[in-house]
Amino acid sequence: MSFFDSLFNLINDLTWGWALIPFLVVLGVFFTVASGFVQFRFFKRMFRVLRSSDEDSDPSQISAREALLVSVGGRVGGGNIAGVAVAITAGGPGAVFWMWAIALVGMCSALVEATLAQTYKRTQPDGAYRGGPAQAIIHGLGNNYRWLAVIYSVCLIASFAIGFNAFQGNTVAGAALDSMAIPRVWTGAVLAIATGFIVYGGIHRIAKAADVIIPVMAIGYIGMALLIILLNLTGVPGVIWDIVTNAFGFREAVAGGMGAAIAQGLRRGLFSNEAGLGSAPNVAATAYVRHPVSQGITQSFSVFIDTIIICSCTAFVILLGDVYVPGAEGVDGVILTQQSMVDHVGSWAQYFLTAAIFLFSFSSIMYNYYLGENALSFLTKNPVAVQVLRIAIIGIVFLGAVAPGATFVFNFSDPMMGILAVVNLLAIMMMFPIALRVINDFRSQLDAGIARPIFDPKKFPDLDTDPSAWPDAK
Repeated sequence: MSFFDSLFNLINDLTWGWALIPFLVVLGVFFTVASGFVQFRFFKRMFRVLRSSDEDSDPSQISAREALLVSVGGRVGGGNIAGVAVAITAGGPGAVFWMWAIALVGMCSALVEATLAQTYKRTQPDGAYRGGPAQAIIHGLGNNYRWLAVIYSVCLIASFAIGFNAFQGNTVAGAALDSMAIPRVWTGAVLAIATGFIVYGGIHRIAKAADVIIPVMAIGYIGMALLIILLNLTGVPGVIWDIVTNAFGFREAVAGGMGAAIAQGLRRGLFSNEAGLGSAPNVAATAYVRHPVSQGITQSFSVFIDTIIICSCTAFVILLGDVYVPGAEGVDGVILTQQSMVDHVGSWAQYFLTAAIFLFSFSSIMYNYYLGENALSFLTKNPVAVQVLRIAIIGIVFLGAVAPGATFVFNFSDPMMGILAVVNLLAIMMMFPIALRVINDFRSQLDAGIARPIFDPKKFPDLDTDPSAWPDAK
């Protein structure tokens, strides 16, 4: 066991330790500049997806709005509640500014990777669409790169389907035990049953559940944050001033100053919004849209929702209260967020936060399961394998919940996600010229007065696309 611990720690150091975050930042900036700041050009268009009838004209398919909600459910999780608190504790208020900065850059990375996943999606025998980075690697780079797609798929299953689902179960059970004294076994049983109901319904049931859970989750949490902001409205300018001055080292809240703020803000921001990590494109590929860039814009919007909106809510709840003391030790993570809420509105807030954590975590479990299923469908077409995966994930959620010290179950998740991110970034870097062609096609149609551009595979005869996935093309 010590050998594996050493191996995983080495992988983690070689990826997240020093190489991966600069890689993500540099590539995100490059994509932004090379694409002509496409995430800002299309920003107003992002809100069109909230009108459910805008892109969805086939009720048998996953709509753009449903794909948005599933991906938001996956991106929004413990990182938005506990991760922001950790970033502020370790990096000071300035970390929030750098979380915002990396989100604005990451919006472009999310747009590019989702556009590629859509471009190379395939129609399944049941008429549904399936795709993602593994399929994009095979059809975009060629079969010689199958080994790269296999590494990606194995790491996706190990990190998200196994490790992170154990973590989500553990987080919910811990919160329920601390705030309401509910035994872990009962929380684990409820989570396992709910997970079983969802995973045996496939992507359509996941999408329908997300269509209900995610708006309730997001609106409830944002509403609570807005209430706290209104109650402390006079303190908002001071908080914004602290965030900016700490971000640039004019004021030092923690040891390390500006360096700590940048490091914590970038790391926690990337962990939270997952832009460029190669997870959300698996969901993006399931959507029925008229043009790949339409779903790219939607996934860019999900990064905005995750970090600019929801992470900011947590940050203001913490920074407007009296619980957080810069440089002090002791209160950290979800406890800091929970105590800050209680400080603002009373003890009932701890129950509200427990409910929010349950919804956040359950939406992530649904998302993580689909990522695992999609990766498994690339590795094998054996239907028995999917059934084994479903049973395994139900068991993993339960075991993660009932074991208080279950960290050994998901200690390998971070290094596996590190490898996953490296593979995905290499792939989208090599395929970026293709993504840029597709983006320019979308842009030229808009310039020609076409309100809703349509992707025509015949205009890209050199690309290995699936014409049946684009029924709107003439």
